[in-house]
Amino acid sequence: MSHKRPEFSGAEGEDINESPAKKKRSLDMYRAFAPKEQELLKTYGNMESRIRKVLNTMYEKLTNSLSQDNISKKIKYLQNRLLTLKIKSSLDPIYIGLFGSTGAGKSSLFNAIIDQQFFLPVSGNQACTSCIVQVSSSQSKNYEAKIHLLSLQEWKEELKNLVELVQKAREEEEEEEEEEEEEDDVGEAVQKLRALYGRDAETRSYEDLLRAKPLVNIPALNCIPLRGAQAKELSDKLDPYIRSQSNKDEEEPALDEEKAKMRLWPLIKYVEVTIPKSDMIPEGVVFMDIPGTGDYNSKRDEMWKESINKCSVIWVISDIERVLGDKVHEVLLTQSIKAYQGGMCSDIALVVTKSDKLELEEYRRERKEKNKPVETEHDAILERNTIVKGKKSDGMKKKLRRILPSDSEILNKADLVYTVSAKEYWREKYITKEESEIPKLREYIRKICLKEKEKLLMDYVAEAFSIVLLAKNFSSTGDMDHCQQSGLEDFVKDKIGALEKEIEKCFAQLEPPLNEGVKKARLSHQDAFSRLLTRDTGYRGFHRILKAVCQKNGVYASRNVARIDLNGALAQPIYDKIDPMFANIFRIQKGTRASLKPCLDMFKDSMQEKIGEVVKKRQVTSDHCKLNFFTGETNHILRTIEKEILKKMAIYASLSLSIQSDLKPYYEGLHCDKAADRHLQHLSIRLASPGEAH
Repeated sequence: MSHKRPEFSGAEGEDINESPAKKKRSLDMYRAFAPKEQELLKTYGNMESRIRKVLNTMYEKLTNSLSQDNISKKIKYLQNRLLTLKIKSSLDPIYIGLFGSTGAGKSSLFNAIIDQQFFLPVSGNQACTSCIVQVSSSQSKNYEAKIHLLSLQEWKEELKNLVELVQKAREEEEEEEEEEEEEDDVGEAVQKLRALYGRDAETRSYEDLLRAKPLVNIPALNCIPLRGAQAKELSDKLDPYIRSQSNKDEEEPALDEEKAKMRLWPLIKYVEVTIPKSDMIPEGVVFMDIPGTGDYNSKRDEMWKESINKCSVIWVISDIERVLGDKVHEVLLTQSIKAYQGGMCSDIALVVTKSDKLELEEYRRERKEKNKPVETEHDAILERNTIVKGKKSDGMKKKLRRILPSDSEILNKADLVYTVSAKEYWREKYITKEESEIPKLREYIRKICLKEKEKLLMDYVAEAFSIVLLAKNFSSTGDMDHCQQSGLEDFVKDKIGALEKEIEKCFAQLEPPLNEGVKKARLSHQDAFSRLLTRDTGYRGFHRILKAVCQKNGVYASRNVARIDLNGALAQPIYDKIDPMFANIFRIQKGTRASLKPCLDMFKDSMQEKIGEVVKKRQVTSDHCKLNFFTGETNHILRTIEKEILKKMAIYASLSLSIQSDLKPYYEGLHCDKAADRHLQHLSIRLASPGEAH
């Protein structure tokens, strides 16, 4: 929706009373934007500043002139609304999720975006931990970080699970002749135990480890603050905490401070990093480095799901070799599309990293276009980038069209896929900085910020205007009795009743595809089992994973094995049936007769039409202002409802959660009882049996 730019006194909307210090703060605030964008944002900022000044003055006058002991309900309402508006933020955080597996290039990508080559530690010979890392800019002049640790209770739960996993593996290994390399989840569990309790910790019981003193002091506040005047200083301090240590280091006591820090990695829950105001990251943008598979620890896995669902934008990160070979990025895209369908996400992109990784001779041999020769690495990289973009963009649109209406905004985006190279951004050996597409991603971020800033500011202005109208004329004696005389009150009640009925009709559309999906899910549950539980790499040790799946109520997350979500797989046939209808009902941008938005728009239009009729009949100016307030307040309420609709889209996830709750007794039986086959048979019968759809 386009808006006229507000006019202000002073050149280019400049506040003529703005102090030099305030001007400097404004420049700092918008330094990540291009000059024209800075002017636009400054105009918005001046507009917001003046409105807040008016609201502050009104609130102070109202508060100082009235006795708080004998204040009417309507004055109290006005006072509360003024207070809420004057402290309300005009820009909510914009979360951008970098969603990808370890080694996909997320840290290198982020470092290039902020123009700090070695800021976040990148995956190299030592693996980084799988916790979530959150990065934003702040008012501070320093680079700062907070290492958040698991609570004592959370660690006790983790410790119990780790000991159980290792003990069961040892029991099974006694029946095997060869001992496999500990690179799976058991190996990681052993590393965690040794990191905190030393050599042979994996042979000790849970109770023994609970009594044991860890080899490193654990901060009582479960948070470790770090600070550096320069990016490298903080990076060096951060590095020991978010890298796994080697097996050799785990077996020996920590003899120095750095080694001691490295032992804390099993306890890290998430990391919060803030950098000074940046020329590259707009204020209000929060980057979240999200591991691709979740986490075996329940609390970290819960945070993983919450982080995905609160992202405004999700970038699925996969390097060029993986995107052309394996299907990991397809799984991540599917997960992201679910977040788009049921979370706060409004945009998705596939970011293909390491696009510079190319052997020219090999590429020449394998390329299909033989008539047009490729002379240089530069031409080969750009040609392959174009091919990858076309292929992957078509694939993404195909996935999205299955669940979204054809005119959805995301389907008409010019760019769904970006091919980037952090290495070439720094060295420019084969392609230029611009061709590395790092600047293009920065532009993407700025556009999102500008769009969100404009929308939120216009909503704020409209809300403030309606309150100002009401406050200006609150002293009139009419007391709005004419609302009843004009039939406005009864009209509103009738329209609210009609709105409720229309909303019920919208949701009733879900029932047929929901029932059809439930039937299909019951018939196909064996296929879901087969897809998830069939292994291409052999079944040695897989019994442990099955046990873990049951222990975690159907969901198994690990850095070493693709995420297993049995509940989601069982619910997928239902999602396949309801997805198109669900997307149409909850769409906010453009509505159809089957959507919630037209119901709200019809209510708004009928309200405005009725208020217009009342205004024509009433000649008192103060009444006009009050009626205009009703119009503005109606619009504010409906905008709030639209935001709540986005939040309530979390009901989308209730399908798999309902299945998980229903099957919990069977998971517990499979995990605890040695007669697992009997419980698996009961589970299969339960899934196939007809009953009430959840």
